[in-house]
Amino acid sequence: MAKVVVIGGGWAGVAAAITAKKAGAEVTVIERTDILLGLGNVGGIMRNNGRYTATEECILLGGKELFNVTDKASRHVNIDFPGHKHASLYDVCKVEPMVRRLLIEMDIQILLRSRAIDVDVVDNAIKGIVLQNGDVIEGDVFIETTGSTGPMGNCLKYGNGCSMCILRCPSFGPRVSISQKAGVEDLVGKRKDGSYGAFSGSCKLNKDSLSQEIIDQLNKKGVVILPVPKKDINTKKLDMKVCQQYALKEYAENLILLDTGHAKLMAPFYPLEKLRQFKGLENARYEDPYAGGVGNSIRYLSIAPRDNTMKVEKLDNLLCAGEKAGLFVGHTDECNPKVRQLGLLDFILFTSPQKNLYSTMISIPCNFIN
Repeated sequence: MAKVVVIGGGWAGVAAAITAKKAGAEVTVIERTDILLGLGNVGGIMRNNGRYTATEECILLGGKELFNVTDKASRHVNIDFPGHKHASLYDVCKVEPMVRRLLIEMDIQILLRSRAIDVDVVDNAIKGIVLQNGDVIEGDVFIETTGSTGPMGNCLKYGNGCSMCILRCPSFGPRVSISQKAGVEDLVGKRKDGSYGAFSGSCKLNKDSLSQEIIDQLNKKGVVILPVPKKDINTKKLDMKVCQQYALKEYAENLILLDTGHAKLMAPFYPLEKLRQFKGLENARYEDPYAGGVGNSIRYLSIAPRDNTMKVEKLDNLLCAGEKAGLFVGHTDECNPKVRQLGLLDFILFTSPQKNLYSTMISIPCNFIN
């Protein structure tokens, strides 16, 4: 039985683990924090725009498990907000335990608080992942889904300082690029002004810190839109977002709140003193990031060069997925054929069981996303 080691327990990592397990592999997921899903714990948006088609395609291809979870965890379905149609909003407070139980039921080993810091490479093949405590996790095939966020020093250098986001680098240590450690130079994304990286595009507000009227609207409709005073409208801030489908002028002219268990504020950050000037937000408090009044996490700083089978260049047995696999124009953008061909949607990357993963693992490249 082939042994697959997945580095990173976000959405892409758990999708990769599930598919490898279904194909007959022994699977271990390494996650540096104490929870799975990573930025998925502040996500919450599903089935909007082209993602609806992508979801149904993946389900029909056999990759139903994670979509079943997000559907069951949805607080609202078939809602519209600027630039988005027929969206589902899953509860970020409930989804992670549901996903963790699913992996445990599938007999997928999960190593939490297990930060990868180095690799053991022999003749262009990875033999093992070195953890911070000195343990080495050996395997036959490795899948890097560590994302493109951080480490903390990058948020300090390219952002507005460490905002203590859901990734909690000060507590669990910064993310380490496995591909870079293995000798493959990572690609780095740039903003329109030439600076590196991009800000995560949303924050979470504690719903109980909002007025009862806004809470009731969120619970009933899933969406609250509050016009921004003309003097505070700043369209230039849209260029700093990761997801450009949220860079519409409506997102500069309005505060858009979505009900994902918390109140999801569709802005990279918003000054707290100005936020509390809105009616109903007088007592607003940030849940993620804690310093959401001044900044957010920085992403797109670590992308692995790879071919269209997701095999990382120059290495025989390292694959990649999620943001590590390439720049997202926005993971909820319309699912056009070019995006599908390149495999740049988290859930598409490792959800096709048509290929026998066990047999293809031994002879990389691995065409199991065709």
